[in-house]
Amino acid sequence: MRKKFFAFFLVVLIGLSGCSGGNNVEIEKVGLLVPEAVNDGVWGTKGYKGLLKIQSDYNADVFYKEGMKNDTSIQQAVEEYDEKGVTLVFGHGSEYAEVFNNMSGEHPDIHFVSFNGNATEKNTTSLQFKGYAMGFFGGMTAAFHSKTNKVGVIAAFDWQPEVQGFIDGANYQNSDTELEVKYINHWDDETAALQELDRMIKEDIDVVYPAGDGYNVAVIEKLKEKGLFAIGYVSDQSDLGESTVLTSTVQHADKLYEIVAERYAGDKLESGNLEFDFEDGVISMGKFSPVIPEDFQADMKQHIKNYIETGKLPNGKESKQ
Repeated sequence: MRKKFFAFFLVVLIGLSGCSGGNNVEIEKVGLLVPEAVNDGVWGTKGYKGLLKIQSDYNADVFYKEGMKNDTSIQQAVEEYDEKGVTLVFGHGSEYAEVFNNMSGEHPDIHFVSFNGNATEKNTTSLQFKGYAMGFFGGMTAAFHSKTNKVGVIAAFDWQPEVQGFIDGANYQNSDTELEVKYINHWDDETAALQELDRMIKEDIDVVYPAGDGYNVAVIEKLKEKGLFAIGYVSDQSDLGESTVLTSTVQHADKLYEIVAERYAGDKLESGNLEFDFEDGVISMGKFSPVIPEDFQADMKQHIKNYIETGKLPNGKESKQ
């Protein structure tokens, strides 16, 4: 009787095993394209870390190419990846969305993933951080700490939702706050960003949000020299000066790679534009500076907890983006 039961149990196990693997997709080869470098310490590094995590989790072969900025170089890289048998390609930025859409029909065996763009084809996906809320909390912190009631934003592009979030958060915290917003129209133009910073310093702005991953380190270093303050961007930048960086609006792109890989492996990666926020574990606030009182820190942590649970910000409204 026991032998019959054991044989039946084995048959059931084998059958379940076969069923569970039916909808899975093997992740064997993954490619990454970055516009700058993987060792920039900010955005590019997060993409690279995400790629390495996929390599570790799925025992996959991974490839990456740096300096992929124009359509020709991107197209050549994709062709090379296709010849290698790569089936999942990440373009680490918004500049990849359109060219991926255009190339997708020629490479039906590749699923193309980009950031903050518009994915329109069945094998293209765009990942979008819902940045409004993180900007709101960053703006609250900046307005709370500003002694001059003058706060500045040096952003890359006017479509960044974290910028409006920052403005609204600062105004919510202190309606007397004066805000100046400048757009560089480039993620990496350090010279232009520092020129805008010099103008802001002359106007007695004492807290600045450098919302561009290619120049934020240079801006924070200059603020530190002047004894002024910053809200970090993309990474927890407290290591640049915990008395300078009041907190940071952090986008965990590396964790988002893990989510994408898991969905892809389960044959559940949707095409189109996908949004992610605090509740997905891919956005957070960084470490608070010791110059921020502990009671304010506690209030902020409670606001964030409430937002994760209810979707509502401290002003009672839901995140716009």
